Amino acid sequence: MQRAERKEAAQASDASEVAVAWPLVPTRPPEGVAESDWTDWGWQMRHRIRDVASLREWIDPTPDEEQAIEALARRFRFVITPYYASLMSRTDPDCPIRRQVVPRMDELGDRAGLSDPLGEVAHSPVKNVIRVYPDRIAFCVNNECALYCRYCLRKRMVGDEEWTMQKRELERALEWIAATPAIRDVLLTGGDPLVFSDARLEWLLERLRAIPHVELIRLGTRLPVTLPFRVTEALCAMLERFHPIWVNTHFNHPRELTADAARACDRLLRAGIPVGNQSVLLRGINDSLPVMQGLCETLVRMRVRPYYVYQAQLLEGTAHFRVPIEDGIELFRRMRGRTSGFAIPQYVLDTPHGKVPLDHPFAKGREGDDFVVETWDGAIWREPNPR
Repeated sequence: MQRAERKEAAQASDASEVAVAWPLVPTRPPEGVAESDWTDWGWQMRHRIRDVASLREWIDPTPDEEQAIEALARRFRFVITPYYASLMSRTDPDCPIRRQVVPRMDELGDRAGLSDPLGEVAHSPVKNVIRVYPDRIAFCVNNECALYCRYCLRKRMVGDEEWTMQKRELERALEWIAATPAIRDVLLTGGDPLVFSDARLEWLLERLRAIPHVELIRLGTRLPVTLPFRVTEALCAMLERFHPIWVNTHFNHPRELTADAARACDRLLRAGIPVGNQSVLLRGINDSLPVMQGLCETLVRMRVRPYYVYQAQLLEGTAHFRVPIEDGIELFRRMRGRTSGFAIPQYVLDTPHGKVPLDHPFAKGREGDDFVVETWDGAIWREPNPR
């Protein structure tokens, strides 16, 4: 399909889609599950879906989905919380929630995908510390999440025992941070730092706050989306002791914006913790104007700032998710004037040189099958960008 045809098709789909309704409604536990269990994050973690038999309690899996679960078991397992499973359509395999977490055979059809498209391993001075910029790092404190997103940037490490961070390895990373005075900003990511117990996370924050040159601590977490019951009053009271703390979470679609998720974000905000959102632009999930606008406007109602939308990386097994960069630029151009300026996130491409805004003057345009950008440090990066 040519670009003009794709644009016409997108405009036609825009007219048929409806943005999320407000107010948001809470999820309900399935029959036989007590409300007290359903809202207990420990119960949710213990009852995660890990096989086809458990999945059938929530959806009617297609033959393709069942085949993919078996075929991909050793490459990138699937794990889903009951809470997030409750948001999936039982009968529609194209449900935007279901597509994010249930494997498909499409994952085996990506010839261009790479295991580490950002070269994070090459940017690691010590295990699981990624340094691209002079003054800040991403610190992958664990390799576990509440669930596994099929487009996960770090699927090379998530759930893999080799990448698990033992306490002595966390200590080694903390020693490196303490010995590197240029580091003023530490992003705790993973995996997901909120999978840690309150006590383990508190220990880590205490160690970081004891380093004089660490000014800012950020948490990158998807648990407000995939397991909002993890964001307890006790957790927020503990985090509040270590300000300035910032949180960026990861809503991709309006259906993820439940009352439970809004309540989790509100608890963080009431503890003085700013909350931002970082989405990934995903084909058939949020690459239409009503869906993206509905997502961003509802986030603003929740007092969550739509911060970044990432171009999906050239990551193995994700060709069916990737949107041409020109289409992404057009989507965010069309949002301009249709909603509040602060409801429009910045569309960015992450590269081994750091994040690049996909607008002038950083976006240079197409050259053959590549899209050319200029990074913050003047480097020219050519991102493979098939039409």
